[in-house]
This record gives sequence, structure tokens and C-alpha cells, in this order.
Amino acid sequence: MDDAERFEFDRQGYLVIRGLLSAEEVGRLSVAVDKLEEHALAHAPMQARKPVVWGLVTRHDPTRGYHGQGRRARGETLIVEDFWNADPTFDVLVDHAPTLRYVERAIQGRVTINNSEARYRYPGNCTGAHMGGPIGSKYRYGVNAQGIDCMMVRMVYFLHDVGPEDGPFSVVPGTHKSAFGPPARDLPDDEPGMIGLSVRSGDAVFFTENLRHGGLANRSERSRRTLHVGYGPAWMMSQNFSTMDQPQYLLPATLARYSQRQRALFQPVCEAELERARERLEQTAAS
Repeated sequence: MDDAERFEFDRQGYLVIRGLLSAEEVGRLSVAVDKLEEHALAHAPMQARKPVVWGLVTRHDPTRGYHGQGRRARGETLIVEDFWNADPTFDVLVDHAPTLRYVERAIQGRVTINNSEARYRYPGNCTGAHMGGPIGSKYRYGVNAQGIDCMMVRMVYFLHDVGPEDGPFSVVPGTHKSAFGPPARDLPDDEPGMIGLSVRSGDAVFFTENLRHGGLANRSERSRRTLHVGYGPAWMMSQNFSTMDQPQYLLPATLARYSQRQRALFQPVCEAELERARERLEQTAAS
């Protein structure tokens, strides 16, 4: 993230990054995403996992190590979390250097991965808008003397072109700084200020979780496939539906193939880091 991009990220709450993934990376990830979809659908229903978060029941595949919820049908979404365990092809995204250059200018201190989702949005589907405005300290957006200070950011990778009719990722620019709650609508297409972001294969959208965002209706006859990776300060635990506020779920075999740098992106905080995080949150609340 250069200074011009930092200005835009602070102003709007998101960036569209052209060509963040190479054609080779897109090709290999596309094959892995397709295989994961078919495996998740063929092995559903899997073992249910509790507790239920936000009313969503996730299922666990103990052999491949992923969690999933949803189904393939018109108007539906399939979400597969912890895809790292399912296929080493995804390892390229663990310490993806072009991605981390953006992440490390938006989060202060040691950064860790806290979210991983493969999303399959089928024809007729939309993703309801969420976040935006004053949402508390967990996902807040801030700026201090050291620069941008996000509590969670997310990179969404696109493995094929997504146009206006394909259910584009959508945002309400600037709502990460709004002092008021958004005027929510049943459909993201009807929300005031909501815009869809058309992208090409290999592009990515980087945004603060505090930003109002969703997915416009998929009016095409093809599925929209994306990979999401979320990041936050090292004290923040998993933000996946299946393991919310627990350590990231990684199989021993997954950790065994990682380098020390890759493992560090999933390692929980030490007590000293946790104490510093508590102090920062108390200072934020007091101000």
C-alpha cells in the first residue's frame, strides 16, 4: 500500500487492487476451489459443530479439516472455512507478500490470520449488507499517530471476472467512519449508497471490516467464487463462524508443512501481547 492507496483506503474504507494474483496463481487456486466445492457438497451433511454463531449451523469434515455451511441451489450460498487444511494449493495465500504489504499498513503490531472462507454464491443469491457505522471496538477502524489502526481487515480474491450482473461485492463507501447506524434494507441492492465493484480475474478487494458491505444479487446463470482471508492484531482469535473467538483450526499435518513464518501468522498471542492489547482497548474505550 503506497501513500496514495493509503489515502483512498482511509477515505473510502476499501481498495480495488488490480492483478494482485498472477495468472498462474489464479489457475491453480481455481482448480482447488472447484475440487473443494464438490467435496463439501458430496460429503454433506457432515458432523454438526457447536456453538452456533449468528444462527448459522456449520458442519465439520474431520478428515479434510474444513468447516462448511450452506448448499448448492438457486438463491443459496456455500461457505467453506479453514480451507488451508483441505488442499496445500491454498498455502500460497498464507504469507502472500503482495497481500501482506497492504495488511501491514492497516494493522499495527504483530499481524495474524483470523478468517478463511471459500464462498460460492449461486444464481439468484445475494449477501445481505452488514457492518458500517458504530459497531464497537472489535471491528473498529481508527487512525493514530502511527497511522491506520484497524482491528480487522479482509482481502477478497477473485478467480474470474465479476460484472454488474454477476453478484458483485458491494460497499457503501465511507461508512467505516459514520457516527450513525446505516438505514438497512432487506436487499443490499436497495441500500442507500451501495455500489457494486466490477473486477477481473486476479483482482482483489481489500477493506476494513467496519465498512458497510455485502453482495448484490447474482442475476447471471453462473456461480460466483471468491476466497476470503481476514487479518487482525495478534490477540484477535478466529473470526470464522465455526470457531468464533477460538484459536484458528489447523490440522497437525497442515502446520507440519508450514514454514516458521507461515506458522507465526496463526500462532496465538503470548500473555505479554494480550496484556498490551487489553491496555489498548481500555485506552480506546476511555477516549
